[in-house]
Amino acid sequence: MEELLELKTLLSQGNVSDALVLVEEMTEMSRDDKINKISSYAKILLLHLIKRQAEKRSTRSWDLSIANSVDEIQKTNRRRKAGGTYLSSEELREALTDAYRIALAGAAAEAFEGRYSSEELAKMVDYSALINDALDLITSTLPDKN
Repeated sequence: MEELLELKTLLSQGNVSDALVLVEEMTEMSRDDKINKISSYAKILLLHLIKRQAEKRSTRSWDLSIANSVDEIQKTNRRRKAGGTYLSSEELREALTDAYRIALAGAAAEAFEGRYSSEELAKMVDYSALINDALDLITSTLPDKN
């Protein structure tokens, strides 16, 4: 909020160059916020996809969590007025890759009643297929930004 007040002051003073710097800063902050929110839902999405792949089964709860995570990622990534998305498919892949380690740790605590470590569970899943499946789910109904 204080950035908006500062922007208003800069513009009312005719200081366009500093106002543009502030707008760029605010744009970066907004993008970082989008990335953080997408990352949070990516961890949940991957956690359930890991459990589903490792245990070779699913539950209604996992399916609902997967669907909800995909929906929230799509909603967060969608540019409402400008159209398109904030993150490209490649940037989404990077976010999923970054979220994988934490999702794996969470899945290890839950899958198979917590009997396996993250490292052991990682050997039970196909990492590339998992990331591709997650990306396919996320991009299935969204146009790519590029």
